[in-house]
Amino acid sequence: MPMTTNVLNCQNRWDEAEAKKTIENYANLGVNEDIALRTYSARLLGSDPQLVLHGGGNTSVKTFQKNLLGESIQVLCVKGSGWDLATIEPEGHPAVALEPLQILRKLNQLSDEDMVATQRKNLLDIKSPNPSVETLLHAFLPDKFVDHTHSTSLLAIADQPNAAQICQEIYGNRVAIVPYVMPGFDLAIAAAKAYEAAQEEATNKGTRLDGMILLKHGIFSFGETAKESYDRMIELVNIAEERIKKSDVTFQRERRSENTTHHENIGLILPIIRGMIGRISALEGHSKHWILAHRDTDLALMIANHNNLDDFAKRGVATPDHVIRTKAFPLILPALPDSFTAKTYNNFPNINTEIANELSIWIDNSCRAITQYIDEYKAYFQRQNARVGGGKTMLDPLPRLLILPGFGFIGLGTSLAQANIVNDIGEVWATTLAGAEAVGHFRPVSEDDTFDLEYWSLEQAKLGKSKEQELARQIVVITGGASGIGSAVAKEFAKQGAEIAILDINQEAAITTASQCGKNAIGIGCDVTNPRSVSDAILKVTTHFGGLDLVVSNAGAAWNQAISNMNDNILRQSFELNFFSHQHVSQAAVAIYKLQDSSANHLTDSPKIGGCLLYNASKQALNPGPNFGAYGIAKAALIALMRQYALEEGSNNIRSNAINADRIRSGLLDAEMISTRSNARGISEEEYMSGNLLKQEVRSSDVAEAFVALAKMQRTTGALVTVDGGNVAAMVR
Repeated sequence: MPMTTNVLNCQNRWDEAEAKKTIENYANLGVNEDIALRTYSARLLGSDPQLVLHGGGNTSVKTFQKNLLGESIQVLCVKGSGWDLATIEPEGHPAVALEPLQILRKLNQLSDEDMVATQRKNLLDIKSPNPSVETLLHAFLPDKFVDHTHSTSLLAIADQPNAAQICQEIYGNRVAIVPYVMPGFDLAIAAAKAYEAAQEEATNKGTRLDGMILLKHGIFSFGETAKESYDRMIELVNIAEERIKKSDVTFQRERRSENTTHHENIGLILPIIRGMIGRISALEGHSKHWILAHRDTDLALMIANHNNLDDFAKRGVATPDHVIRTKAFPLILPALPDSFTAKTYNNFPNINTEIANELSIWIDNSCRAITQYIDEYKAYFQRQNARVGGGKTMLDPLPRLLILPGFGFIGLGTSLAQANIVNDIGEVWATTLAGAEAVGHFRPVSEDDTFDLEYWSLEQAKLGKSKEQELARQIVVITGGASGIGSAVAKEFAKQGAEIAILDINQEAAITTASQCGKNAIGIGCDVTNPRSVSDAILKVTTHFGGLDLVVSNAGAAWNQAISNMNDNILRQSFELNFFSHQHVSQAAVAIYKLQDSSANHLTDSPKIGGCLLYNASKQALNPGPNFGAYGIAKAALIALMRQYALEEGSNNIRSNAINADRIRSGLLDAEMISTRSNARGISEEEYMSGNLLKQEVRSSDVAEAFVALAKMQRTTGALVTVDGGNVAAMVR
């Protein structure tokens, strides 16, 4: 069916009252009006995803500040590396002495290294971040305020084969047009020359120069005030939007199947894809753990189901800056078989044989597609590295944006945040593509230009060089994670870089605790005694993160009553929560672990992804206390369950271990329970809590650290680790 391009109107959101308020607020902090307004309008630009996305774009203002000698000198305050325009603060526009930058205009050439060194040398505050790689471009333009964005609508025009002609038609003499030049000194010179020529022509014709189009790159606007430059940016972008809307061409799409493949199955499909990517990644010498984010917006589905998808995927990125996030091209996965239907979801976790039978051919073809993508990337690197004379070191060859017909986009990243960024940029690519095809033909930069930017040292620096934390890329579920030990465990794993999902009977509390574990952590309401509730929760986790690596099965509760007169219902309740719930969680987790390794028969040389089961048992299982039989007996069975999983699943690289903790203040061992248990033993509460060989109370954080340590012990399974300060009667050996 036909679908027209979805071009969103870029709105002018300047608010004079807010601008004045910003000036007043920053004046109290010693920030001058120029910088305050620069901050205000930069945020307006950066908060519009149609203009700027994930650190892209840059802004500047020419103003006066005092140097170390107390002299007032003219400076260029330009966006610093690492700052996002959407949330930028005044310090995000570091001040650089302007005159030494403008003198560089006299040079015929300048290396990237010398350019960066000169910019840093002339910073007024040496602690400031590196100024933008386009600092010289801003410096060489005479206007006070300069704005630069990667407007998707403008890119739809700028990525045309005849982009210069179209820009001339729709803008006349209002813009300078700069052919594509890689950012840096050469672009700054080219832009300055184009600006001066366009300014002279505009003056001669009695018109006004409002902006500058960098073909296949982006758009600049400028003015003597922040509002003037911002207004011009919005107006120029609106003109591009109107040009796209006036096109009579529609962007065609077709459904490849009408739709027996249900989207609820994405929670089962993502782990399979994650496993294939991870196992192939390991063969290439990279991590086997990746985070996947699914995106099924109308736009993503429009592209995923388009009859020209194969062609579109080979065109390239909307603007070269995006290549460091998404690679030059997305990977198209084969369409899933129609036989893979909702019944698979309903049968979870009892699905492994069913999936193996239905998806064997699809898995084989998908593995082939991933391998082919990697081979093509290596060939691309080899020919381009030879073109530039060698000396480059190849980045990992894995795709970042995957497209699955019927399901949309799948972003691949080292974290959920990174995977979502990939999808965001993927949607910008799709929007630009759709707009460009409506106008004419989407033809972005060449392979040579793409490679030059992908392997440009200054662009690579934007990604940062920080070392990954040991548990980064690990997806961890904690049951009973909203409070007590579970909450401490969740926070400790989050500190170690893991992606966190908290399951708890109290959904509101789970969400609250998740918010303390990072902005990508999720809290899910789950009754762990209900197998369907557990299955649904685990599939929500895999839908959110793309898979699963580790479960801390922690939920539990205790009943205080002598076993001799205990009602059977109490004992059964205890077993439901303290034993069977762990079995429900384990079954669902192991099913996901095996899905992630469902490509094992297709990738026989690669290591299994595997997984880890960690249980919160109790010293009661080894050293029972009076009136605690319902709890201790169930926990003894839990330890047996842990060992059974270790025995049966070790060959699948699934580790199974447990922690025996004792006397930890938590929701289980509250003030009332402490009083009851200390009275049962005939000792004071203080003696009860520190009644161990170390004479110290054991904290929730100690248990959390023990769980993290077990998670890192890759060659340990079937282990029972005691965290009780020393209790001879509860010692395992």
